[in-house]
Amino acid sequence: MRIDVLPPAPRRLQASPAWLAHAPHRLMFFIGAANVLLAMLWWALWLLSVRFGLWTLPALAIPPGWLHAFVMQYLVLPSFVFGFLLTVFPRWMGLPDLQRWHYLPVGAGLMGGQLAILLGAAGWDAGLTVGLWMALAGWSAALAILGRLLVDEKGATWHARSCFAALVLGWLGMVMFIAFVLGAPAGWAFAGIRLGGVGMLLPVYLTVAHRMFPFFAANVVPGYRAWRPLWWLAAMWTLALAHLALELVHGHAWLWLVDVPLLVLSGLAVVRWWPRARMPGLLAVLFVGTLWLPVTFALYAAQSLGYWITGEFMLGRAPMHALFIGFFGSLLVAMVTRVTQGHSGRPLQMYGIAWFAFAAIQVVATLRILAEVLPDPGLWQALAAVGWLLALSPWVAHIGRIYLSPRRDGRPG
Repeated sequence: MRIDVLPPAPRRLQASPAWLAHAPHRLMFFIGAANVLLAMLWWALWLLSVRFGLWTLPALAIPPGWLHAFVMQYLVLPSFVFGFLLTVFPRWMGLPDLQRWHYLPVGAGLMGGQLAILLGAAGWDAGLTVGLWMALAGWSAALAILGRLLVDEKGATWHARSCFAALVLGWLGMVMFIAFVLGAPAGWAFAGIRLGGVGMLLPVYLTVAHRMFPFFAANVVPGYRAWRPLWWLAAMWTLALAHLALELVHGHAWLWLVDVPLLVLSGLAVVRWWPRARMPGLLAVLFVGTLWLPVTFALYAAQSLGYWITGEFMLGRAPMHALFIGFFGSLLVAMVTRVTQGHSGRPLQMYGIAWFAFAAIQVVATLRILAEVLPDPGLWQALAAVGWLLALSPWVAHIGRIYLSPRRDGRPG
C-alpha cells in the first residue's frame, strides 16, 4: 500500500525589524512614523507646560519654537520624502533599485539625529549638537546617493532634478541652522527655517504632485486627460523662490505680489487636476489635500496686504500652518497610505484608520489656523498639538506593523 506524503506547509514569515532593510520606503517611512509622534509628543508637552504649568521642562539653549520648526522640516517630513525619492528615483530614470547599504545610513542619521535632539531637549547637554551632526550626515548621504543617480541617468528627468534642487536648498538651510547653534547670529536660524519650508518642502511636494497626481487619476478615471505642463512647475518654482527671497529680507509688505500669482496658479492646478467623474477615495484625498495650497496663498496674500496697510501681522502663523498641517500633513497621510498599500501587496484603497487620520488632520489644521485669531491662543495651540497626536497615532501604529511584516503577495520589497 502506497502512502502519499504531503509536502510541508509553507512557513509563514513572521513580523521582524529585519524587514525594514528590505526596501527604502519601509525603513524611511517607519522612521518618519516614529519621528512624527516623538516630535509632536515633545511639542505638545512643551505647549501644555507653558499654558497650564503642570510640569517644567528643561530650558533650551535655542527658542523651542525654532527647534520645533527645525525638527518638523528637516527630520520628520524628510524621512518620508527620502523614503519616497529613494524608491522612485531609479524607476523614473530606468536604473536598478538601490541596495540596502545605500539607504541604511540615511535612516540611521535621521532617526539617530532626532532621538539625540529630543534627548537634548529633555536635558542631555550634548544631545542637540550630536543630533544635528547626525542629521546632517544622513542628509548628506541621501544627497550623495540621489545625485549619483542623476549623474548615471542617460537623459534628463526634470521632476527628479527639481526634487534634487529643492533638497540642496534644504541641505543649505540645515547647515545655516547648525551654524546658528554653534554661535552664528539668529538670522542664520531664521534663514535656515525659511529655506526648509518654502525652499525645500514646498517645491518637493509641488514636483511630486505635478508628476504623480494626474498619472494616478489617468489610471483609474475613464476619459481623464492628464495636465502636467512643465511651464506650471517652473512658474511655481520661480514664485516660491521670490516668496522666499522677500521673507529673507523681511519684505512682508510685498509678499502679496508673488502670493497672488501663486494663489492663481495653485487654483488652476486644482481645477485642471480634479477629475470630473467618480473617483476612489485613495485618489480623492490627494485632491482634497491639494485644496490647502490655494488656501495657504490666499492667507499669505491677505496677511501681506494687511501688513502693508496696518503694519501688523493680523494672521500670525496661520498661513504657515495652513501650508504645513493642511497641505503637507494631508498629502503625507494620502501619499504614504497609497505607497504603503501598493508596496505591501494590499488593495489600493483607503481604510477606516486612514480615513480617520485624514479627516482629523483637516480639523487639526483648521484649529491651528483659528488659534491665531481666537482668545487664549496658547490653549488652542496646545489642543491642536494634542489633536495631531490623536489623529495620527492609530495610523502610525497600523502602517508601522506593515513595515515590520512581509508583503501579502509574497513578492520581495
